[in-house]
Amino acid sequence: MSTIKHFISESVKKAQIDEFLQKELENAGYGGVEITRTPLGTHVVIYAMRPGVVIGRGGESIRQLAKTLEEKFGLPNPQISVAEIEVPELNAYIVASRIAAALRRGVHFRRAGFWALNRIMEAGALGAEIIISGKLRTERARYEKFRAGYLPKSGEPAMKYMRKAEVHVQLKPGIFGVKVRIMPPDAEFPDKIKILEAIGKKPSESAETAESEVKEAEEKKEEAEG
Repeated sequence: MSTIKHFISESVKKAQIDEFLQKELENAGYGGVEITRTPLGTHVVIYAMRPGVVIGRGGESIRQLAKTLEEKFGLPNPQISVAEIEVPELNAYIVASRIAAALRRGVHFRRAGFWALNRIMEAGALGAEIIISGKLRTERARYEKFRAGYLPKSGEPAMKYMRKAEVHVQLKPGIFGVKVRIMPPDAEFPDKIKILEAIGKKPSESAETAESEVKEAEEKKEEAEG
């Protein structure tokens, strides 16, 4: 297998695992998965709002999940750990799932979109974008965006920090799609400049030093002209 085909097959497998876990752990507040290959096997980190539901009584659920990942998806010796999501409003999967659940209950798409956007920004996000697509009001499919804050679409910050998720929900008019992009508060941008104070010097001392240097320069200039 060539290198390109290998990476494509690994990406497809990760997407399939993500979709499987999203359906399997819906009641646990699933918020994403990280898969890392190690010399001893595969390390799988599952993010969830309720880790106890993922683990199960006596660890029964998590053992069954590891067995399924090994048999169905071919993960060698999967070691699963569960991480609790501290701020659900900054997790794109959970926000998209909440919007999908609201649409399933019959909430108007604009109300669901603005409600989720306000919750994200109140949680401290630098920027967010929500796209709801489908047969929103007519028989012709379209999409509507809800945006707030600063959200770059390209460059290193977008690739490194942006959290993305996409969820589909079956409604009476058809399938609706919900895309969520969130820029977390800890993101760093190259165009932000930080001014550092001088170490070991007080602001007053540095100001006095600057004034004395200016006076010396003026005196030297007067002597040279005289």
